[in-house]
Amino acid sequence: MNPAARVETDRDSKDLARFGYVQELFRSMGGFSNFAISFSIISILTGAVTLYDYGLEQGGPAEMAFGWPIVSVLTLAVAASMAELSSAFPISGGMFHWAIMLGGRGWGWFTAWFNIFGLIATVAGVDYGCAQFLTPLLGLRSDPRTVLAVYGAILVSHGLFNHYGIRLVAWLNDFSVTVHILGVVVIIGLLMVFAPKHPVAFFFEARTSTSHTYLWAFLLGLLQAQWTFTGYDASAHVSEETVDPRRRVPWGIVSSVVVSAAVGYLLLFALTLSIHDIPSALGATDARGNKIPAVIAILRQGLGPAAGGAASGLAVMAMWFCGLSTITSISRTLYAFARDGGTPMASLLARVGNHRTPWFAIWVSTVAAFLAALYSGAYSVITSISTIGLYVSYIIPVYLGWRALRSGHWAQRGPWHLGRYSQLVQMAAIAWTVFICVILVMPPNQKAGATMLGLAAFLVAWYALSERRRLYPATTVAPAKSSGRS
Repeated sequence: MNPAARVETDRDSKDLARFGYVQELFRSMGGFSNFAISFSIISILTGAVTLYDYGLEQGGPAEMAFGWPIVSVLTLAVAASMAELSSAFPISGGMFHWAIMLGGRGWGWFTAWFNIFGLIATVAGVDYGCAQFLTPLLGLRSDPRTVLAVYGAILVSHGLFNHYGIRLVAWLNDFSVTVHILGVVVIIGLLMVFAPKHPVAFFFEARTSTSHTYLWAFLLGLLQAQWTFTGYDASAHVSEETVDPRRRVPWGIVSSVVVSAAVGYLLLFALTLSIHDIPSALGATDARGNKIPAVIAILRQGLGPAAGGAASGLAVMAMWFCGLSTITSISRTLYAFARDGGTPMASLLARVGNHRTPWFAIWVSTVAAFLAALYSGAYSVITSISTIGLYVSYIIPVYLGWRALRSGHWAQRGPWHLGRYSQLVQMAAIAWTVFICVILVMPPNQKAGATMLGLAAFLVAWYALSERRRLYPATTVAPAKSSGRS
């Protein structure tokens, strides 16, 4: 490490010590790597592609034309509010530490568990979607057992890479940005040059393949975009592994959303105009009669089997990188929460191995994601669970930040903040989160609502019977003070 870099990391370690924590993780990530991990988890070649069938079925082409930008703008309000918090509290674990600082230990405990369950569901959704795309590309039967076996193998690969070091994962995340951008450019270029295309007006055509009224179907279809815009909290989860996190983490959060929104819209435009017809895309099957994703059908129909398969392969690579980054994110959350004694088996989950990674937390995350996919059933259910769990954990500290600003308890903010617009942006973020969470538990995703209600009831009971006595009393703390860790 050169002398200038050593000075920076020493300064960051001292900054971390102000919150009551010792530097244990390897601090080597630069600003681009921090952006890359969130950009990889947002993964426009994952969410926008794996749920393309769902969005197309619900709202037709107009779901892409209007749903994506609506969700992008309102998600940016949530991301900007979180970025402001990340600049004030540069600690691994992100949201639950923010909630502790601004609301007390009880708020932090609930935030942590919603975030953990949301991330587990995210890994399940990402890697299962990757398996659905990879299985037919490998020439295997696309039946549930085969897809599940491929899914398990993908999870194991992510566990191994995360186990053996953050440097390797950071390099892969940097390369993932190249894969995502190159993949999108190649797919868009091939489709726009070689695939038969509808007139541009087709992109704005409002139709639904369901029995719902169009407005309601369109709202249900927002899941496609909203699930894509999850995981940008990863930049905050690796705060203790990022150099100069007070500035680089918030820019990583915001820029990952902005770049994903712009590039993703171009991808949806090219895919939608290249559809032969909507029924054949939604009902496409392989040679054995097993259903295949609509995007694979569009690429094969528009570009031919070979070129379509190659383009699908780029999408699979992007999904693999997305899952890799999500395992990094959840394992750091578990590590940080266990370090504070907030989880069962805390001493194991907080253990850092020879490679300076939280190895036990990594493998717990991997196994939990496999079990989550077995439980959920429908793909839209697991993605709804993921989205709701994550956005509840996002919005709790945003609400607490809004409350603390109004009351004057949060006077010392970080170098990255929204100034006089903070409360307005926070209110927009809160309103949007409440609205979208209600939409995402409506049929056909009512199992997601039942699951989240069950989880909330379980957490309330657990907290009342056990954790409330064990946790520190709720206090409102300014950023300049200690994190409250004993």
